[in-house]
Amino acid sequence: MRSYNLYRYSIPVDSQLILRNRFLKKREGLLVQVVCGEHEGWGEIAPLPEFSQETLEQAQQQAIDWLSRWNKARSCNEKLPLKDEEVYPSVAFGLSCALAELKGKLGEQGNYQTAPLCYGDPDELYEPLDQMQGEKVAKIKVGMYEANRDGLIADMLLEAIPDLHLRLDANRSWTPVKAAMFAKYVKPEYRSRIQFLEEPCKTRDESRQFAAETGIAIAWDESVREPDFVVQAEPNVVAIIIKPTLVGSIEKCVRLIEQAHACGLKAVISSSIESSFGLTQLARLAQQYTPNMVPGLDTLDLMEHQIVRTWPDSTLPVIDLDSEFIEKITV
Repeated sequence: MRSYNLYRYSIPVDSQLILRNRFLKKREGLLVQVVCGEHEGWGEIAPLPEFSQETLEQAQQQAIDWLSRWNKARSCNEKLPLKDEEVYPSVAFGLSCALAELKGKLGEQGNYQTAPLCYGDPDELYEPLDQMQGEKVAKIKVGMYEANRDGLIADMLLEAIPDLHLRLDANRSWTPVKAAMFAKYVKPEYRSRIQFLEEPCKTRDESRQFAAETGIAIAWDESVREPDFVVQAEPNVVAIIIKPTLVGSIEKCVRLIEQAHACGLKAVISSSIESSFGLTQLARLAQQYTPNMVPGLDTLDLMEHQIVRTWPDSTLPVIDLDSEFIEKITV
C-alpha cells in the first residue's frame, strides 16, 4: 500500500538577505513523505523567490496532483514516471529525492565540507577559514556593490591568505566595463587562485570575452538552466554549477555531472537556500556523485532554525513537524 504526507514550512531568515531586487524575510517550502509498505522516503520542494520559475503555491498544487496519481498505484512495484519536462524543477527535485530514499538509492554519507560564503563583510571569512582542514576555499558574492570594491576585497584576501582559493559569483550583474574594473584591482599573480567566477557578465559571450582578456576562469550557473545550454569544453570555462532545486530531478542533475566530467569540467552541487533538511540531501548527492569537489552549501546560517534533519555541528535550534512553523497539508 502507498501513502504520502505533505508539510509546509515557513522559517525566518537573515533580514539582510537580498535576492536580486528584494529582501527575503522568510524561507518557505514543502517537505514531502512517500510511504510504500515498510519503506519511506522524504524530499524538500522549495522554489527560490526571484530565481525559480514557479511559485510555492504552484509547486504545492503540482506536487499534490502528482502524488495523488502515484498513490493510486496498486503495488509498490508499479511505477509512475517523473518527467522533468512535465513538472517544475523544485517539484522534480523534491519528489526524486523522496523516491530515491524510498528505493534506497540515495547514499547515506554526505559531503559536509563547505566553502564559507561572504555576502559583504570579508572579516566574516577569517575565522571559518582558520578552522578549515585541507584546501582553503571561500565564496564571495560580487556585483552587489561597486566593482572596484569587489576587486579590492578579492585581492586583499588572496594576498592575506596565501593558500586561499576563491569562488566568486556575480549573477550576471556586470557590464563588460564593470567586469574589467573588477579585474583591474586583482593583481595578475593572484588571478590563478580564483577557482572560477560564476557568470560575470549579462551574456555568455561577454563573460567569455572577459575570461579571455583577464585570464580569470569562469563557470556557468544561470546558463545551465537555459534551454539552449550544452555542456562542452571551452577556453577559460572550468566548471558548471548545479542547483538541483532550480535544475530538476536527481536524474537530470546526474546527467549534467556526467557530461561535465566527460568534458573535463568540474561540477559543483550548490544550494538554493534550502532548509537544513534539503541541505543534508544535497550533501548526500554531492558525496555520491561529486565526492572530490567541495559543494556550495554554506547557506544554513542564514536561517533561524533547522528543520527535522540537522547539519553536523550546527548550533541552530531544531524544529520538528509539530512546530508552529510547520503546517500539515490536508489533501
